[in-house]
Amino acid sequence: MKKTLAKELLQFIEKSPSTYHVIENMRRRLLASGYTELEENARWSLVHGGKYFLTRGGTSCIAFRIPEEAARGFMLTASHSDSPSFKLKENPERAAGHYLQLSTEKYGGMLMAPWFDRPLSIAGRVLVDTENGIETRLVNIDRDLLIIPNLAIHMNRAANDGVKLLANIDTLPLLGSIENRSCFLKLLSEAAVCGAEQILGHDLTLYVRQPGAIFGAQEEYIASPKLDDLACVFASLEGFLASKPASCVPVFCVFDNEEVGSATRQGAASTLLRDTLRRMAASLGITNGHLARMLDESFLLSCDNAHAQHPNHPEFADPGNCPYLNEGVVLKFNANQRYATSGIAAALYRKLCQGACAKVQVYANRSDIPGGSTLGSIASTLVPVEMADIGLPQLAMHSCYETAGVSDLFDLVNICRTLFESGVEKSGGLIRLV
Repeated sequence: MKKTLAKELLQFIEKSPSTYHVIENMRRRLLASGYTELEENARWSLVHGGKYFLTRGGTSCIAFRIPEEAARGFMLTASHSDSPSFKLKENPERAAGHYLQLSTEKYGGMLMAPWFDRPLSIAGRVLVDTENGIETRLVNIDRDLLIIPNLAIHMNRAANDGVKLLANIDTLPLLGSIENRSCFLKLLSEAAVCGAEQILGHDLTLYVRQPGAIFGAQEEYIASPKLDDLACVFASLEGFLASKPASCVPVFCVFDNEEVGSATRQGAASTLLRDTLRRMAASLGITNGHLARMLDESFLLSCDNAHAQHPNHPEFADPGNCPYLNEGVVLKFNANQRYATSGIAAALYRKLCQGACAKVQVYANRSDIPGGSTLGSIASTLVPVEMADIGLPQLAMHSCYETAGVSDLFDLVNICRTLFESGVEKSGGLIRLV
């Protein structure tokens, strides 16, 4: 069962070479599961017992179910669809002597070195001019198309001592010989099934062609591109779709642009979640005062992977607060609110894990090493619910090929399913899961 789930994750990632493909794959899954797609520019007429979802920008998605009876509050997960990568510039072709390269920009805080000497390709969306208007078409040039070549050790004797990489020089991918000048638009138009003159815009990134793998002495580990954060996207979606109706409103959220701060129209700092909950309430005749009470009896799991202790460098972990692969889904703490977990949230999460028969690990940065941030604290500025930051322990975060644990993925699905089947009740100074 655990290995089967891991294989399904790898298939999901392989079918999701860009953030646009991530959301489109989830959209198809939700439609196949009986969910109705909502449009932000249309009137909503929601009904009790209904199942709904919406997308924004083609890279974020929120799905929810309305209980048959009046709901107590919201039980939510949030994860992100984006990963560090190289984004193609608007006019990407670049001559380099006898070679043709593509000009790119770094997206997110990435480890650049692992991108070298691997087959790469291009995926994303193309905006096409048609008789009926501007049409969005997803593209994936599904073949080994590019490579970023390393400089030979003979020409850079200090390479193994640490080298400063320049994104405007060292990481430009090789497309072909100079005789292929002006081939990029041809490749793109073939992928989008249109004429080159019809292309009005594009949002394209590089992706690693190497498929994911299950490895280890007992096949206990997963290696794949984009585990941060598609593993959490996948696990929370599986838990959401598997969950049974409860007294709460289950809400599944995937936001874009976490890797660059979330302050975008479709990021966790946007109004997307707040707008969705307010419109949901308005359509069901829920007053603002009642909505505020519902939010006070709500709980959100901010699902984004955590740093496992590195086997070669345990000195970078905080003793006593460092997780390991396959020893439990991680609860993350930070005094400066880079992670949103409070004592109350930690207690609720531990109760959830008891119900899911799942182990708990904790993570805190070594006190002299500042860590990254994630969705929780950002989202809570607009939607004031209790929340815990959690995630799968992983190695090589922000590499183009990362490592996580098979058992941890299984546990996260069960934790999310248990969350969506629960509710929060507050009375007499006590808080409990119901």
